[in-house]
Amino acid sequence: MVRELAIFLFILLFKFVFFLFNLLPLKDKVTFVVSFGDNSKYVIDEIKRENIRVQIAVLCTGKTLNIFREYKDIHLIPFEPSKILRLSWFQSVYHMATSRYILVDNYYGFLAAVNFKKKVECIQLWHASGALKKFGLEEESIKYRGPKAKRRFLQVYSKFHKVVVGSDVMASIFIKSFNLKKEQILTTGFPRTDFFFNEELIQHARQSIASQHPEINGKKVILYAPTYRVHELNHFILQLDIGKMVKNLGNDYILFLRLHPAIQNSVNFSMQYPDFIVDVSSNRYDVNELLVVADYLITDYSSIPFEFSLMQKPIIFFTYDLEKYKCSQGVVEGFEYNLPGPIVRDTDSIIKLIHTNHFDLEMINDYSKIWNKYSKGHSSYNLVQYMSFRKKHI
Repeated sequence: MVRELAIFLFILLFKFVFFLFNLLPLKDKVTFVVSFGDNSKYVIDEIKRENIRVQIAVLCTGKTLNIFREYKDIHLIPFEPSKILRLSWFQSVYHMATSRYILVDNYYGFLAAVNFKKKVECIQLWHASGALKKFGLEEESIKYRGPKAKRRFLQVYSKFHKVVVGSDVMASIFIKSFNLKKEQILTTGFPRTDFFFNEELIQHARQSIASQHPEINGKKVILYAPTYRVHELNHFILQLDIGKMVKNLGNDYILFLRLHPAIQNSVNFSMQYPDFIVDVSSNRYDVNELLVVADYLITDYSSIPFEFSLMQKPIIFFTYDLEKYKCSQGVVEGFEYNLPGPIVRDTDSIIKLIHTNHFDLEMINDYSKIWNKYSKGHSSYNLVQYMSFRKKHI
């Protein structure tokens, strides 16, 4: 009850301030609201590459500011929607109210409070190119939310004029999860996947990671990138038996640990196992660079396999809590039968798989063709062209 009241008051204030700024004229401006940032960065780079004269504002939530500090000619603003009555908060609302395009990469509750002008387009540049876990209206936890919360979710989703996808299967998931129509789907491809079609960027990434971590020293890299569990946001528990991994894999392999950005981890695993674990959870590591360096990927319900499959390298699904996760978050229908790699429940099985190297790379390739159907190396260009074309007719 208290939570809903606080949300109501926040939305009321946001609506009032947005209304005032909405009285101002629109500008030739694109505003990005980012929780992750990588997709947005590729789009911004493409705008600059095409020398399009448009203002750019980037409203950064969380720790994403560093991703965009290299740009000197954009409006870069720290934005925490709940921290109202700060100058940066008012600046953020101003940019959203005066931009022709708003690109968001996550669920933002404040969208329930805005009424965009007819000439404005809000594009959902979702942070995942595919989905193994349920989200939006499909998420299991929504069953326990009240009618006010459900109405608010629908209000937010109704503000997405378009949603960017890299495949038809992801389009179908978005349509159900966000209550969309087919014509709201934008099949430009997923911007950050452009990286995997650029050999120069790939080689630079390999050299960069190698220079930062000489401890790799010819060893093969295992990247462990689990998704978050709500109950672990403030108390992460590593389920891998690192002692066993060091004993059985330590001579020839090194483990890169990439935790979800939402995780607040207090344990320094790199200090505990300095010759085996490298913590690459920081924002200074671009996830694409980590994927091209990794020889194996261990994950669970994360969306990271969709990009990794582009390189046709082995994937292991460490789903030690599958039954529990199905009840709390939910996984897509047919989860266990449509994965491009083996499912395991314990560290011994992971060690055995890596030793035997028994993986079906053809299956991974087929998986990539399905989930990356429209992501062919020109996704950022396609999206910018879409916006440029629209702008000419405003």
